[in-house]
Amino acid sequence: MLVLLIYLNVFACVTLPFFCVCVCVWGQMTSQAGAEILVEKVGNAGVITLNRPKALNALNMNMIRLMYPQLKKWETDKETDIVIVKGAGGKAFCAGGDIRAVTEAGKIGDPLAKNFFREEYILNNTIGTCPNLGVGLSVHGRFRVATEKTLFAMPETAIGLFPDVGGGYFLPRLQGQLGLFLALTGFRLKGRDVQRAGVASHFVESQKIAALEKELVDLKTPSIEDVSRVLDSYQKRSSLDAEKPFVLEQHIDVIDKLFQSNSVEGIVHNLKTDGSPFAQKQAETLAKMSPTSLKITFKQLQAGGTMSLQEVLVMEYRLSQACMVYAIYFFCVCLVLVDKDHSPKWSPSTLKEVSEQSVEDCFSSLGDRDLKL
Repeated sequence: MLVLLIYLNVFACVTLPFFCVCVCVWGQMTSQAGAEILVEKVGNAGVITLNRPKALNALNMNMIRLMYPQLKKWETDKETDIVIVKGAGGKAFCAGGDIRAVTEAGKIGDPLAKNFFREEYILNNTIGTCPNLGVGLSVHGRFRVATEKTLFAMPETAIGLFPDVGGGYFLPRLQGQLGLFLALTGFRLKGRDVQRAGVASHFVESQKIAALEKELVDLKTPSIEDVSRVLDSYQKRSSLDAEKPFVLEQHIDVIDKLFQSNSVEGIVHNLKTDGSPFAQKQAETLAKMSPTSLKITFKQLQAGGTMSLQEVLVMEYRLSQACMVYAIYFFCVCLVLVDKDHSPKWSPSTLKEVSEQSVEDCFSSLGDRDLKL
């Protein structure tokens, strides 16, 4: 079985990269009113639709707990050869996690705040390591299709967190220092640029998605080569924005040079010393981010580049718990997302005040509470 993840208006927000979940009554369409996930079996294909359009299909705990056993079933089901995942509503594939719910739970000590990260990471591991599946959830799929409506970003340093659900795995594996740049600055990639950066595997115009889906569903016992051939053909027929250069094309060499450093302070120094408009803008962006998050994210990606996905998820679970303990996450996510203040007061307020020991402590083993995969 293969998993093809179709990004339609993807928003990779807050704690979770754009991400797919599914489950329902085995082998039939869910028609229950208000169902958060719809599953349809078409021949040997499973078609999954995230169905929370008013919430931009944001992931909640119920969806996580339903998806995991379904994927385990499909992993060994001989009658399911391919799974296609999409979002309902036309505005978003998935806007990440239901951060409002997690934030409110954390403020009152509800265990949801801890359980959400643990169970979501286990789900990520299932998608990223299953021999039949393919890199967070959708970014861990074997095939990842972006359209002109796709938006990808990892803005976690702006809310006191870090690019989790495997961000420490796939971001360091992008070209040069691009992954570190995206992680620290939260820079947004749109449309074809998501594929050019290597986050998506293919680009297909949104008007062709329905036909693409039908052709994939009609494949009989498809191989990786079969799916790749279909996707390649649709990409070749998608000329929209093909003449436009990659949004960061003229800056790639500069990013590789200025973001090559042994520390965040070194990167900031490089940006300020360079003095170009692009470098100045990135320096101003980093100055708005959580100093603690910047240092955690830097170390996370440095370490993740040589780790397996499983090792990265264990590391990131430790980081998620450290962020809650130090309250840098719940306090600032409330200001930025819930209260719409957009003016968090970071503590510590400067990079210099964030000690190396405090960062190191965030990566320490949790003992019996460590994530088990």
